[in-house]
Amino acid sequence: MRKLIGFILLTSISLASNADGGWPKPKGKGYYKLSQWWLVSDRHFTSSGNIDPNSTRGTFTTSFYAEHGLTNRLTGIVYLPFLTRTYENTQISGTTGQVTEKGEALNSFGDTDIGIKYGLSKPGGKFVASATLMLGLPTGNARGGSDGSFQTGDGEFNQLIQFDLSKSFSIGSIPAFGTIYSGFNNRTNNYSDEVRFGGELGGAFANEKIWFITKLNIVESLKNGATAAEGGGSIFANNTEFASYTFEAAYYFNKTFGLSASYSSAFSGEIIFADPAYSVGLFLDIK
Repeated sequence: MRKLIGFILLTSISLASNADGGWPKPKGKGYYKLSQWWLVSDRHFTSSGNIDPNSTRGTFTTSFYAEHGLTNRLTGIVYLPFLTRTYENTQISGTTGQVTEKGEALNSFGDTDIGIKYGLSKPGGKFVASATLMLGLPTGNARGGSDGSFQTGDGEFNQLIQFDLSKSFSIGSIPAFGTIYSGFNNRTNNYSDEVRFGGELGGAFANEKIWFITKLNIVESLKNGATAAEGGGSIFANNTEFASYTFEAAYYFNKTFGLSASYSSAFSGEIIFADPAYSVGLFLDIK
């Protein structure tokens, strides 16, 4: 069963989780976030989309994320998961009381993402368009644990190109924004390429001290690489697909410093855990 289980770190590669949608950061300004993300699951979507039970597995990732304006139209991006812990609980027979599968855990560095976002639209337009190139670096442990399935990275170098279209507006007296995006993720090492698309909608309250954001992320595998069984053996399985939603809230203690929290779950999926993921973080938003 372990060979069929997989997930994608929803807050890592997916650019729908960035700070400002299609808006590049002004030169010298930026968004910087230290966060904790976790997922614990005892069930998963199979390759046919059904939900099956599995041994309880968990992943906890402590990371640093940053967007920094290099020019008024070019923004540098980095995601650095400097501590990832993945574990599986010991399985005990309810009939005999004997251990049927010994638990295990691994602490390691995760896969890093670096990239750039370029503003395509001119300042002052009705819409803001941008293009982003993200490079996924295989800095995690691709063969962790006794059977190689306790991994903190997939061991492949991927390149994601994404286009965002954003607009700010008001809902009555509420400042709001919306973004839609689409992207293509080229993957190496016999992993299947992916098509990604989705969007987000957010609004501000209490003089912009509180923000509520909802997001939709969809990943479709082209299934042009290894099969799920060949690409499995880790929680970073191949041919993973999902349609997920995220609810996020951010509170600004002052104009730059704040606290954020999010909840993410999948409507449907293939070869992905079927339980929700959570995150909390502290951020600096220098405008």
